Amino acid sequence: MGRAFEVRKAAMAKTSVQKTKVYSKYGKEIYMAAKEGVPDPEMNLSLKRVIERARQDQVPNDIIARAIEKAKGGEQEAYHGVRYEGFGPGGSTFIIECLTDNDNRSVSEVRNAFTKSQGKMGVSGSVIHGYDHVGLLGFEYNDEEKIMEILFDQDIELHEIEVEEGFMSVSVDTTDLYKSKEAIESVLPDIKFDVCELTYVPHESVTLDNEDDLKNFEKLTSMLEECEDVQDVYHNIIKT
Repeated sequence: MGRAFEVRKAAMAKTSVQKTKVYSKYGKEIYMAAKEGVPDPEMNLSLKRVIERARQDQVPNDIIARAIEKAKGGEQEAYHGVRYEGFGPGGSTFIIECLTDNDNRSVSEVRNAFTKSQGKMGVSGSVIHGYDHVGLLGFEYNDEEKIMEILFDQDIELHEIEVEEGFMSVSVDTTDLYKSKEAIESVLPDIKFDVCELTYVPHESVTLDNEDDLKNFEKLTSMLEECEDVQDVYHNIIKT
């Protein structure tokens, strides 16, 4: 199987979280996008794109509206992005992305999750070199040549494209994600995107077939999900 399959698999393996966590995640992102620009999605492209992703993940309109109204008000919450890297069970690797207003809290909670699951936090750059950062589109479609034609016409550099059971995975440069989406929509307006995101794709995957490793994996991911500041978790594990 090709790398595009790995891209899709990595996206689907990205740690799932409870609805409340999803709402909190998008609440922060929408707040920041609205605060950094005009709190109107028709005039703020970054805000518009975050809202599109939120709706794709079934975030209710009232959650979106509250975050925008909060940005319009006088509250000042200085969130910023931070990334941590670490080593988990069975030779696995992890990338954790946070949005935080307190670095000490974030690093303490993430380190604690690794320590209590027999893992270890790494220094910056210790893991990420083993991943590609890409823009990923996933949708129901079969005609690879048509999609390639659309993207090439817009001078978009295509990394990988693959179809499996009628589902197409397309990976491009991170800077071309939304350009690619808009190019496809302009020619195929009925396409519905199941996946439209920036993601990390591991160069190599590991399989956990040891019971202790599997328990530590579940413990680590569970603890990371409970961390207030964690937005996304990526790893290279394939569970048997």
